[in-house]
Amino acid sequence: MTTLLDQFDTSEDQIRRIVAETINGTDDGELYLEQSEGEALMFDNGRLKTANYSTDRGFGLRAVAGEATGYAHSSELSEAALLRAADAVSAVKAGYSGTLAEAPPRTNRHLYGDDNPIGSPTFEAKAKLLQEIDAHLRAQDPRVRQVTASLASSWQHVEILRADGQIVRDVRPLVRMNVAVVVGDGDRQETGSFGTGGRKGFGEFVAEDSWKAVAAEALRQGLVNLEAIPAPAGTFDIVLSSGWPGVMLHEAVGHGLEGDFNRKKTSAFAGLLGKQVAAKGVTVVDDGTLPERRGSLTVDDEGTPTNRNVLIEDGKLVGYMQDRQNARLMGMNATGNGRRESYAHQPMPRMTNTFMTAGDRTPEEIIASVDHGIYAVSFGGGQVDITSGKFVFGCTEAYMIENGKVTQPIKGAMLIGNGPDAMHRVTMIGNDMKLDTGIGMCGKAGQGVPVGVGQPHLRMNQMTVGGTRV
Repeated sequence: MTTLLDQFDTSEDQIRRIVAETINGTDDGELYLEQSEGEALMFDNGRLKTANYSTDRGFGLRAVAGEATGYAHSSELSEAALLRAADAVSAVKAGYSGTLAEAPPRTNRHLYGDDNPIGSPTFEAKAKLLQEIDAHLRAQDPRVRQVTASLASSWQHVEILRADGQIVRDVRPLVRMNVAVVVGDGDRQETGSFGTGGRKGFGEFVAEDSWKAVAAEALRQGLVNLEAIPAPAGTFDIVLSSGWPGVMLHEAVGHGLEGDFNRKKTSAFAGLLGKQVAAKGVTVVDDGTLPERRGSLTVDDEGTPTNRNVLIEDGKLVGYMQDRQNARLMGMNATGNGRRESYAHQPMPRMTNTFMTAGDRTPEEIIASVDHGIYAVSFGGGQVDITSGKFVFGCTEAYMIENGKVTQPIKGAMLIGNGPDAMHRVTMIGNDMKLDTGIGMCGKAGQGVPVGVGQPHLRMNQMTVGGTRV
């Protein structure tokens, strides 16, 4: 594979000299190089509605001096562009004298292959598959009124060059399939959706059994919602299903455990290391080392190998997710969580695959323990205030629990609470921890990165639920 350094119009030795001169005298920094490709097809309501292909390449040059950062980027891989960037970035060194931090440790592991998934299957085969999914769903039930099916893939090659000459390379594939349906009965219409993906090729996802299972799950959810009654409002004991409902943990707790928010004391968890921040039995982990998972990375975007980082252990806060800058300023170790959307963005502490570990109760025990409550199976959008920890999440599939049994499906349920408070309301933890199916995307400060979430079944006592029925 051709290196990205080779694509400059100057020698590698000259690039290394410019980078070293720019960063020496600061605390940290790197030259981040990226080449990427992306493709997305969407079949909507009986026709191929969008088909996009993109390619990009460029560099970002960074120097870090204390809390200040100099950063410049360009899509032009030339000595002239690099010198202009170096001139801008060097301004951060004015009047500053730092000691360059040690380079990250090296790793020989590979958590995913480096094959580009965009070319296989071919564009024509992908378009035909999406059309087949549409036809299949319409044949399954006359209540299907609209089908939206999509395939997306990307391939990213990154190189990270440090002032000391160390260079780290990573090649990152990513694919996703998603199916959404609109079902109707008379004037009423409801939706259902389901998706899968990961850091691998399309192979297993486009196999007939696999895409039919995705389509069936989207249809099942839509038909459940078609029978749903308005959700009640009030305070209820809640049971969260395993897997994707971990998105609430990601938003309401995970962001609050990122290093930058805690260093700046804008997180509800700031200053609470060693303190009980959740019920006993609650253990929360961020693990970027899971093979082929959507949120996994062999190395983060600063070149640090990812880790299995325990954040909350048996209810106690034991760690934060760190990039190199915030870790140094807080006197901690970088955890492999320095991530960026592209070469045009600076790295910051971000989650990878964040989940709660399993307990010892069966899902059936947990549901049977609730006399009158709500069973939340899947979530859609939500909002979180990092400083206060307050959150609101909408359920896309939920049911009433009555006398220990799951009964009527409900629609419009909104879970309302505070992240740290909600973690103290966990009273039962299931033995069925499951990660999501590979669809997560996380936004922070205008940057989006792929992530994974997960959890076992949970019981949370006396949570506030917004609904339309009292």
